[in-house]
Amino acid sequence: MLSYARLLEQVKNIDVERYAKTRNFYDGHVSGLSPFISRGVISPQRVKSIILSGNSIEKSKMFISELAWREYFQRIWWQHGEKILTDFYHTQNPTVHDKLIRNITEGTTSLEAIDGPIRQLLTTGRMHNHARMYVASLACNIGRAHWLHHARWMYYHLLDGDVASNSLSWQWVAGIFSNKKYYFNQENLNRFSGSTQTGTFIDCSYEQLESLDVPEELRDTAEPTLECKLPESTMPQLDYDKPLLVYNSYNLDPEWRAQESANRLLLLEPSHYQKFPVAANVLNFIVSTARTFIPGIQVFTGEFQEIPGLQMFSTVYFKEHPLSNRYQGHADRPDWMFPNIEPRGSFSSYWKLCEKELWRNR
Repeated sequence: MLSYARLLEQVKNIDVERYAKTRNFYDGHVSGLSPFISRGVISPQRVKSIILSGNSIEKSKMFISELAWREYFQRIWWQHGEKILTDFYHTQNPTVHDKLIRNITEGTTSLEAIDGPIRQLLTTGRMHNHARMYVASLACNIGRAHWLHHARWMYYHLLDGDVASNSLSWQWVAGIFSNKKYYFNQENLNRFSGSTQTGTFIDCSYEQLESLDVPEELRDTAEPTLECKLPESTMPQLDYDKPLLVYNSYNLDPEWRAQESANRLLLLEPSHYQKFPVAANVLNFIVSTARTFIPGIQVFTGEFQEIPGLQMFSTVYFKEHPLSNRYQGHADRPDWMFPNIEPRGSFSSYWKLCEKELWRNR
């Protein structure tokens, strides 16, 4: 596990020019920071500040725009709540079922450059962003399954799982959060993955691809079963003369009120994990990351209102987030990159405003 100092050093060492040129390739230059950003260990704003301290805006803007995608999706979640879990702008059409496609969830589609990343996801919790788009397109646009259960399946396995960016990215690919579906064929897959496979069911033109019947390889379905076993709850040792800082899987920030003498509690709410289950390795990553980066933090499995002696604390602090909207106490504002820009409409219109602010504040 990285130390916080090593994590910051890793940010400084990102080659933003190489990233801009190669990020879509499986073997391209990526930061590896996504699990730590999504879990709130380091904010996109902090990453942006470090990047711009050593690089020009012109060189950095592609990398920052990718950070802005995450912030854009988060802000949509804040604005619209659980609407992001439904068909947002358009109804997905056509669909033939709302189950899982077995060969996708098992990594046995016969597409080598798809199956490899799926098996990597199942074992490590990591998947290249372009591979995620391929999988979503395969499930929704070629396999014609409704997006929701597949998005939940992917979120379940991702170390960097983020309800907003995962759900809305799947909808973007399926033409629900966008005006056009994302398709790929074997030529495109080979180009970005380094594969040389030919003769597959997607080895055709885009025109042919969009009119295909559901391929045989994508017809076998399975019912979704995503189990999440939280650690047994133990009684935390709390000092009621000190404030309580409540962390969760989206806020593991070691710098948050770091100088204060306080109780620090990682809250694992069963109601949240029942709605958004995660795999055992993801849960282990969340807990181990909290313990590594936040000295003295304790883990409590239970609802917010079940925290022992909650009413005895003079002050309870937490960070504002859709996950913490039922907490009670003092909510600290999130560290947005572009706090004055509200997302309205498409990401491209949002990003134009963000880019103007970048140049204005240089």
